[in-house]
Amino acid sequence: MAMVCLSDFEAYAKKYLPKIAWDFFAAGADDCSTRDENILAYKRIRFRPRMLRDVSVMDIRTKLLGTEISFPVGIAPTGFHQLAWPDGEKSTARAAKAMNTCYIASTYSTCTLEEISAAAPGSLQWFQLYIHRNRAVSQQLVQRAEALGFQGLVLTADLPYTGKRRDDVRNGFRLPPHMKLKNLEGAFEGDDRSEYGLPPNSLDPSVTWNDIYWLRSLTHLPIIIKGILTKEDAELAVRHGVQGIIVSNHGGRQLDGGPATIDALVEVVEAVQGRVEVYLDGGIRKGSDVLKALALGAKCVFIGRPALWGLAYKGEEGLQEVLRILQDEFRLSMALAGCASVSEIGRHLVQFSKL
Repeated sequence: MAMVCLSDFEAYAKKYLPKIAWDFFAAGADDCSTRDENILAYKRIRFRPRMLRDVSVMDIRTKLLGTEISFPVGIAPTGFHQLAWPDGEKSTARAAKAMNTCYIASTYSTCTLEEISAAAPGSLQWFQLYIHRNRAVSQQLVQRAEALGFQGLVLTADLPYTGKRRDDVRNGFRLPPHMKLKNLEGAFEGDDRSEYGLPPNSLDPSVTWNDIYWLRSLTHLPIIIKGILTKEDAELAVRHGVQGIIVSNHGGRQLDGGPATIDALVEVVEAVQGRVEVYLDGGIRKGSDVLKALALGAKCVFIGRPALWGLAYKGEEGLQEVLRILQDEFRLSMALAGCASVSEIGRHLVQFSKL
């Protein structure tokens, strides 16, 4: 079967993954309206393409905090990659390296940070952190990541508690016995691992903005905060010294009824005024979606579920194919809109439809 676009990989993953794994990856919170809105919101944005602009030579490279990547699409942090492919996050890391882009490894990986780092030496990797009640666990993770050469620390801010994902509740989701949250082995007492591979209530719901100062005291890594959706929080993020913001609603898996990330992006970019880099995840399914996000002020986007579909299809090779399709579609969309380099993309390129 020819894999032509990202929805081909989605259809493959849905057909061949075990139901419990597919449902976990696909789940949104409650009615899934925010999850679905992340995708639908792109359809309300129209291009204002320019003609006769010499697009014979295209430059689609960009930089993340000073490090060059081949095009403005990275891999968002998602958990449990072994549910999609036996080699799990090691395959993800290799694919990101092969495509010369950034991979954000999750706290909830089924491979260790050491394995992820060794799988793709010299590549651009950031580490995503959840802060646990046992702060020593989080501190050790941050220090391990820095020692291994991870180049950024991504703090997820939108998960004081896990959102209600109905299919996971119905399925009684548990990690298969042979899979472990490798970075957290031995970190918690007892045998109860009923909450996504961890004991219930192990996340710290008391985290505040002041904890960014705590993180800054632990590491020299730049801190990127993920899960920001408003201008108020964007302003606080800048004030507390983060170096990047990922506009994200956790793929619609946390608070249902929040904004689509592409809609929230406009507000955040306006508040930040270029003081820190702004990125986005959620709802990216085509190269033209990437172009819309950049036109509205994102420096780069990150893909979550589509990366897992690529893994489910053919591991490292499948994920490379997903990235390559997005890369080709992005390049083509840019050219057809009259932009020969990323620096030419701007707000003038899009309008919101009146529908």
